[in-house]
Amino acid sequence: MRIVVTNCNTTQEMTEEIVRGARAAAGPGTTVTGLTPAWGPESAEGWLDSFLSAAAVLDALRTYDGPPYDAVVMAGFGEHGREGVRELVDVPVVDITEAAAHMACLIGRRYGVVTTLERSCGQIEDSLELAGVGRNCIAVVGTGLGVLELADGERTETAFLAAAERARAAGAEVLVLGCAGMTGLQRVVGEKLGVPVVDGVASAVKLAESLVGLGLTTSRVGSYARPLAKRRVWGRPLTPPGE
Repeated sequence: MRIVVTNCNTTQEMTEEIVRGARAAAGPGTTVTGLTPAWGPESAEGWLDSFLSAAAVLDALRTYDGPPYDAVVMAGFGEHGREGVRELVDVPVVDITEAAAHMACLIGRRYGVVTTLERSCGQIEDSLELAGVGRNCIAVVGTGLGVLELADGERTETAFLAAAERARAAGAEVLVLGCAGMTGLQRVVGEKLGVPVVDGVASAVKLAESLVGLGLTTSRVGSYARPLAKRRVWGRPLTPPGE
């Protein structure tokens, strides 16, 4: 089984970190391939970045020319594009946002999300509502760190623990890592917090494996029917030389 994991930004180092986390969660016989968009934001923080990222990820999958894959994991927490990707490809598509939330709902009644900048909180709340798992989310809390700042492990852990206490005070029984760049942090902070911590990348990989193993893929009846046949221009048309 081959799973393609799409980063939502153009930072290759982050793709590599996400792939490490995905491979650690994958079962025997599962191959994980990382995919970094050729264009888009270096980090996705806010609505503009998110919509730009969604188009870039769609384009990366549209033009993918690697080995055939059995499932796609979208590793952008709260980012847009999952519905479009489900129309585009003929394999299961699992978004880390809803995957983490579904896992959290299995082990606690209320969960909280700890993410990066506060500006991302509303976007994540909307994504959870659209996925049908927002009702059980008691809080989405920012650490105040930008996505690219997560490379500083010590600083990230300190900020995460402080934000996590706010989520616990709000009533969270389970915590969710609210950024793919936090992958692996659950092993560090879980015992210190005394509550389960769910990693979206690992959760999405295990759900993708389950869907493939059960022979299930996206329904083509209704919402995720294949895109209508029509002319589509991807990007700005190039101007011929001399014009």
